[in-house]
Amino acid sequence: MSAGPFAFHEFFAGGGMARLGLGAAWDCLFANDFDPLKAATYRANFGDGDMACGDVWKLEAGDLPGRPVLAWASSPCQDLSLAGRRGGLEGGRSSAFWGFYRLIEAMQAQDRAPPVLVIENVVGLLTSSGGADFTALGAALARLGYRFGALEVDAAQWLPQSRPRVFVIATTLEDTPGGGGTMSPRVQAAYARLPRALRPAWINWSLAAPARRNLALADMLEPDDRVTWFDEARTERLLALMAPLHRRRLEAAGAGGRAVGALYRRVRVEKGVKVQRAEVRFDGLAGCLRTPAGGSSRQVVVVVEGGQVRARLLTGREGARLMGLPEDYVLPKGSTAALKVLGDGVAVPVVRALAEQILEPLLGGQRQAAA
Repeated sequence: MSAGPFAFHEFFAGGGMARLGLGAAWDCLFANDFDPLKAATYRANFGDGDMACGDVWKLEAGDLPGRPVLAWASSPCQDLSLAGRRGGLEGGRSSAFWGFYRLIEAMQAQDRAPPVLVIENVVGLLTSSGGADFTALGAALARLGYRFGALEVDAAQWLPQSRPRVFVIATTLEDTPGGGGTMSPRVQAAYARLPRALRPAWINWSLAAPARRNLALADMLEPDDRVTWFDEARTERLLALMAPLHRRRLEAAGAGGRAVGALYRRVRVEKGVKVQRAEVRFDGLAGCLRTPAGGSSRQVVVVVEGGQVRARLLTGREGARLMGLPEDYVLPKGSTAALKVLGDGVAVPVVRALAEQILEPLLGGQRQAAA
């Protein structure tokens, strides 16, 4: 690969979606992920040279080459997600963030820490442990001399998938581009909970909204004759799980022509009892892609047409399109494995927007200084 002007390290890299979003102006010096499937997917798409598969806690600063200008970290979100155990940053998987932090601290002692960090996670990062986790994160960054701020961004602005995420951008550089944008309510509340002594380290990053999205879920799907549909009995069992509100949505969708919706099975508490429900949406968006593990269900495509309801599982390639990946992106074999990689990923167009509007202007003329 030819060297780009901006050198970076990618932690918790998954299938390399942040790398794709950063684009050709960026040169990856090092990537890391704990999961062998994700590491294999990364290598299948970017070659063997950059990916080190293993626990971030077992890495040392000497394992990290060069002098990057950016470290990107999409640390595990299971303990912060509304779908998880909400153990906070001290929870089992999300504590991997502190393994990353330890490496940045060690690189700083060697005078080669990146001047910009991006920490991506679910929006639960802003509220977990009553907001104490986000405050602890900000305080830790400030101890290393980084100023920081957070953006809440939904991939639905670019792609037909509801995928809100928080991006914490931290920098030791003095000049910051833009700023002064309107904070989302959750970011505003997280800022308000910061101790007064920490607020001077805050940067109010802003990101302009893209042009209006012109793609819908239906545009991402394979032709009907190339996918496997549920049989009638399985479809009826699924529809029987719908609460009255979602049954009415289904009936209303069938009043027009062809309607394409996305459905998840969820556990709800009704009258004190846990009940499995099928919940469907017909707003042109898929639900947030998840890894099909830990109790999460696979997303289902529902098509209502001519009085008939058909249903099937979302395929891995369709999931890749919903993440903004190119058609030649190499996925693991099997939709379950593919969705495991995709469900933990970051939407490619969101990363590109952050790079164009914030990261590249912030870094300005800085060039790769790697050995």
